[in-house]
Amino acid sequence: MKRHIHPYFQFMAAVLLLLSSCVHHPDVPSSSKEAKCLPAIFPDYCNVTVPCNIAPLNFMLPADQYEECVARLTTPDGKQQTYGNGVKVQIPESEWHAMLEVSKGKSIKVEVWGLKKDEWLSFRPFDIQVAEEPIDEYVSYRLIEPSYVAWTFMEIAQRNLTSFEETQIFNNEITMNDKKIGQCINCHSYQNYKTDNMLFHVRLSNSGTVIVNDGKISRVNLKRDYTISGGVYPAWHPTAKLIAFSTNKTRQAFHTSNPNKIEVYDLASDMILYDVLTDSVSIVSNDSTLLEVYPTWSPDGKYLYYCKSVPLPEELRDKDIRSTYSKIQYNLYRRSFDIASHNFGEEELVYDAASSDKSVTLPRISPDGRYLLFALGQYGCFHSRHHDADIVCIPMDKYTGTALTGETSSAIDLTLLNSKDYSDSYPSWSSNGHWIMLASRRDDDNYSRVYFAYFNNGKVAKAFLMPQEDPEHHTFLLKSYNRPEFMVEPVKISVDEFSRVFDK
Repeated sequence: MKRHIHPYFQFMAAVLLLLSSCVHHPDVPSSSKEAKCLPAIFPDYCNVTVPCNIAPLNFMLPADQYEECVARLTTPDGKQQTYGNGVKVQIPESEWHAMLEVSKGKSIKVEVWGLKKDEWLSFRPFDIQVAEEPIDEYVSYRLIEPSYVAWTFMEIAQRNLTSFEETQIFNNEITMNDKKIGQCINCHSYQNYKTDNMLFHVRLSNSGTVIVNDGKISRVNLKRDYTISGGVYPAWHPTAKLIAFSTNKTRQAFHTSNPNKIEVYDLASDMILYDVLTDSVSIVSNDSTLLEVYPTWSPDGKYLYYCKSVPLPEELRDKDIRSTYSKIQYNLYRRSFDIASHNFGEEELVYDAASSDKSVTLPRISPDGRYLLFALGQYGCFHSRHHDADIVCIPMDKYTGTALTGETSSAIDLTLLNSKDYSDSYPSWSSNGHWIMLASRRDDDNYSRVYFAYFNNGKVAKAFLMPQEDPEHHTFLLKSYNRPEFMVEPVKISVDEFSRVFDK
């Protein structure tokens, strides 16, 4: 039923919206005390390198310490503008993009003043470097509570990185037919950064894998008599209508005192290949004594990379996994692939993490094939919750057929990308290879949030948080960003269109 709103209230709502959207250009304080340090702004955008098409880097000073904030931005052509509304600095999109345009390959100077106990403090200026290379316009992610013993509403959303527009791809309420068991949606994936060929999983109530093939939607049951499950972690081949999946028997455990809080582990996992055109599933690897997971293709489609566990010591092999999960470690392998025959070559050990008492997960090859990203932690396959998990990047020219190790890989310095004591996981490349995206819990240890870092010829700049219109957005959003993925275009199919596939 359509609700009628009195014209007076419509008018007042419009006035309030207009007032809230007014741009504040305050005066710089006439006198201030020099603080001799960088401002403690959130998000921390001090001395970062950003894409030339990114949304405004709005920020704030801590509200419990300051009453007001003023920022002055100076572009390379000498033009200046001030911003500030309370303790927040919010820059109109049009003004910000004009600044980026004249600052490509150069930097924007930022000066910040904060009012504290009736005294203005002036902080050390910092620069925002503006790269000439743009970032992919869209990312998508699942939004989910950080601890999910149970869940209610969850969604897969997409965000326009050049603005603050966020829209929903799918949610788990529209097709849930049994609220007692609920519905989980996850593992969205795209072919070569485009959305006409994509997928996501729906589990439990009304389950199936939703696959979009040249814009046409279908729901598929990927479980076969000879597989241990349906498809789980996916990877589209870059050119063919083929998807590599792991098949998994996955379990969760929730700690009461361990700071890692949640463990996710597999009782069994194999690798399969799904042919979208023929609806056929073939086995890639199914060693019953080991675990294979997290497939990813090389950009030319000639290799499939994946992670595989190393054998446990004999005395631990028959014990309950709940007592041995911290001993399970994964190495990185690959197999060559013949697109004509769909045949795979012999297994090659690419990165031996276990030799350094480590475990590798979530590999991604750069679009030019020159670099390999992955998450590295002490153990296991779910580093999203492991405090010691960091992102590693190694040059692929170091791999000549002999397995690389932590000592021989010539890993690139990612000090400015990784956090020191918190989980960094889900790494991925932008389509031009100049931006690394990751999910990190560095802000509060509870919520995974999306960070980006500039990558240029083996050099990595300081990571920065995905900008929001309100700098407090992340503080009040009680959701984690799960499996962030780059896209060069938005998903064009609506939530309602997706839902209709469950009626068939």
